[in-house]
Amino acid sequence: MRGSDSLLCKMSDLVYRISVAKEWEELQNNGFTFGGELDKSSGFIHLSKLDQVRSTLDNFFLNSKEELYLLQIDAKKLGDGLVYEIVDGSNSFPHFYGPSRSFIPLPLDTVTKAEKLARSNGRFSCSLLD
Repeated sequence: MRGSDSLLCKMSDLVYRISVAKEWEELQNNGFTFGGELDKSSGFIHLSKLDQVRSTLDNFFLNSKEELYLLQIDAKKLGDGLVYEIVDGSNSFPHFYGPSRSFIPLPLDTVTKAEKLARSNGRFSCSLLD
């Protein structure tokens, strides 16, 4: 395996969750979360690859007044419950269903890092995005 291949593998082993403060608190207090209303109605937890986080923030959270957190998640711990699906004809997004698409909650032990997102001049930032 070439050096760049191993870096690619490590980066693809991570997925990201944009969480409102209430969801992040629930995850820490209960050890799991079913996410928000969109996740519950979809039957899976919406996730992003790192290069999709900024566009997801801009498209879905730009006008949010809530505190937001970016959770870095170990994709390997999600096992075969993690499915990459085409959502807009060309972009493949990670979705966490759980085994046999049973919609289980996202467990806290899959989160490797969490950071509060700062917002300035309509742009989000944290060290995970830098």
